[in-house]
Amino acid sequence: MVDNASRNHARLIERVAATQDRHAFMMLFAYFGPRVKSFMMRSGANDAFAEELAQETLLTVWRKATLFDAERASAATWIFTIARNLRIDVLRKEKLAVNAQSQLEILGEDEVERPDQALNAMQRAERLKLALNGLSPEQTELLRLSFFEDRPHSEIAQALNIPLGTVKSRMRRTIILLREILEDLK
Repeated sequence: MVDNASRNHARLIERVAATQDRHAFMMLFAYFGPRVKSFMMRSGANDAFAEELAQETLLTVWRKATLFDAERASAATWIFTIARNLRIDVLRKEKLAVNAQSQLEILGEDEVERPDQALNAMQRAERLKLALNGLSPEQTELLRLSFFEDRPHSEIAQALNIPLGTVKSRMRRTIILLREILEDLK
């Protein structure tokens, strides 16, 4: 059952999407800003970082309000999902930066990537791009959700409105097909 507050928040997002209504956005920001900040702090972020993530979350709401679908999720669920995904993205980027720095330290300055290594990496990336173009849009979407957005299969099933078992079997078939395409491109 959807309560009045949820309906009101959904309407505010819809107003932002339809007319970029600043007053509606300010009302959303006033309500969700402190809640998202608190959510971030409970998940381990310090005060300044939590504030930054809360602001980025609400800016994303402003920019992507047209993507909100009240039939699929409540306003709060949609907004907190954005917040969670932003936090995951930031943590992933921090981890990549730390890994890159440690790799540089391991390699040392005298072990810079050779031109042939760079060429091989570019060729592998091009083969992967060609292989991905050989997949159907549905298969590409599955890979994007799973590997690039790092979503669990259960969340993918919910997002695509298909059974979990179907997600798993389609994912398996897609990976097998991708491997076959990559083998043919060698």
